[in-house]
Amino acid sequence: MGANAEYVFVGCYTGDKGGEGDGITLLRRDPATGDLTRLGLAARTPSPSFLAQHPTLPVLYAVNEIDPEGTVTAFSVAPDCSLIPLAVHPTGGGDPCHLAVTADGRHLVVANYASGSVAVFPLDAAGVPGERSDLLTLAGSGPDAERQASPHAHMVVPDRNGPDVLISDLGSDRVWRARLDPNTGRLGLTEPAVEAKPGTGPRHLVRSADGALLLAGELTGSLSWYRPAGGPVLEQRGETAASTGAGPVYPSEITMGRDGRFVYLANRGPDTVTTFAWDGETATVVAEVPTNGSWPRHMTLLGDHLYVANQRSHNVTVFRIDPDTGIPASQGEPSGEPSPTCLLRWHPAMIRP
Repeated sequence: MGANAEYVFVGCYTGDKGGEGDGITLLRRDPATGDLTRLGLAARTPSPSFLAQHPTLPVLYAVNEIDPEGTVTAFSVAPDCSLIPLAVHPTGGGDPCHLAVTADGRHLVVANYASGSVAVFPLDAAGVPGERSDLLTLAGSGPDAERQASPHAHMVVPDRNGPDVLISDLGSDRVWRARLDPNTGRLGLTEPAVEAKPGTGPRHLVRSADGALLLAGELTGSLSWYRPAGGPVLEQRGETAASTGAGPVYPSEITMGRDGRFVYLANRGPDTVTTFAWDGETATVVAEVPTNGSWPRHMTLLGDHLYVANQRSHNVTVFRIDPDTGIPASQGEPSGEPSPTCLLRWHPAMIRP
C-alpha cells in the first residue's frame, strides 16, 4: 500500500446486537479528494462498536459490545492494514462502548455502559493487553427513570499530559475524574469534574486547547460547556440546543476543528450535524446540515473532510468543510457499510518507531 495512502477502519454492530455487520471493515481514503473506497472485511469480531489505536505502535483495540459481559480485542495492524488478533479479555462489565489508550501507551481504559464501570488493562512493550488490573464501579442515578436508574459509563478520556482519566456517566449526570496509577494500573477514588444539570445524560465530550470542556447531552439534546473555577468541579458557562429539528434529539459524537474555531455535533433523530462557532466562551449555531443517512452514531474530521457513520441507513457519508465558515457540504456518494458505529483513521506514517 502506498506511503501516502490513508485508511479508515470502521466498527459496527453485528447480529448479536441487532446489527448487520460482520466485524471491522477497511476503507481507503484519498487525502486529496477525501473520497472513500471500500476494501472489505479486515477482521471478524462481535460488535466492535468502538475502536482505538496505540499512540506509538501498530496496534488497534476494539470493544466487543456484548451483554452481560463484554470483551476487548487487540489486533496487530500489518503494513497492508490486515488485522492479526493478539488478545481478547473480558471487560468485567456489560456493553463496553468506548475505550482509549493512555498517552504513555502503558494502559488501555474501557467504559462498560450497562454496568457503569471502567476497566483498566496494562499494555506490554508490544501493546498487548494483559489481565485486567482494575475495575472501577461508578455510583449514582438521575431523574430519567428509564435511562438513569444506575450509572452508565459512556466515554473514557485519559489526560494527554497527566494521570487523570475523565469518565462521562450518562446515568448520574456527572463527568468523573479518577487518577490512574501508572505503576499499579489502578484508578483512585472518583471526584466530579462536571456536575451537569439533572437529566442531561452526558455522552461524549471534547476538550479545547485552552481547557474548556464541551459536552454532548444525550437526554436533553443539548451542547453545554464548562471551565475551571478554582476548585475540582468545572463551572458551567453555557448551554444550547443541539438541533432545531422537531421531535426527539439524541446527540452522539462531538468533535472540534483543528484550529478550535468550530465544534460539530451529530444528532440522531433529526439526522443532522450542527456546526457551532466557538470563541472560547460561547458556542453559536452557524449551520445544521442533513447527514444523508439515518442515526449518525459517530463522525470524525480528517483533513478538510467530515465523515459520518450512519448506523441505521448502513452508510458513511462525506462532507467537505469550508475553511472560512466551517460549514460541511455534502460530497459524492455515500460508502455502503453495514451498521457502522465508529470511524478510526489509520495512516502508516502516524506510527512512530
